[in-house]
Amino acid sequence: MSESLDPGVSLTWRLLRYRWLITISTAVLAVDQGTKAWIRARLPFNTYGEAAGAIRVVRGFLYIVHVGNTGAAWSILTGRSILLAALAAATLAAIFFGRRALGLGVPYAQVCFGLLCGGIAGNLVDRITRGHVIDFLDFHFGEYAYPTFNLADTAICIGVALYILSSLKSSRLVAS
Repeated sequence: MSESLDPGVSLTWRLLRYRWLITISTAVLAVDQGTKAWIRARLPFNTYGEAAGAIRVVRGFLYIVHVGNTGAAWSILTGRSILLAALAAATLAAIFFGRRALGLGVPYAQVCFGLLCGGIAGNLVDRITRGHVIDFLDFHFGEYAYPTFNLADTAICIGVALYILSSLKSSRLVAS
């Protein structure tokens, strides 16, 4: 019988089984939304560039700005915030319902998916409440300006990268 259907398995035990996932997701969501609240309070919307009031952290390299993105990474699907919100919600649901198949009983996988889910949730909150994602980390490499991003994006990338590295390591062990 499935653990979730077994009346002998308490809700507390089921939640404790996924404690790293829940803790990391919640922390990422809180820090992401906290930094975005600080940005909203400190900088007017569409503050991009020092002349507009962006905060210089390292001249010519890192600035804190306040811009909105209605698309995904690198502004893919710009203007499709509702579609992207639906995809984010569907992804979170798929992770929840597929948690066993994804191996989320293992703490390392929970860390990876905690970062991923917290980041997805952070950007989803923005899409629902503002119609766009707040981005504020603006890196420049010489003449190239990297696409502006936020902490949720960073958590998503780190979570995916760690999961891929873990998967590659596991597949090498199986192939040996």
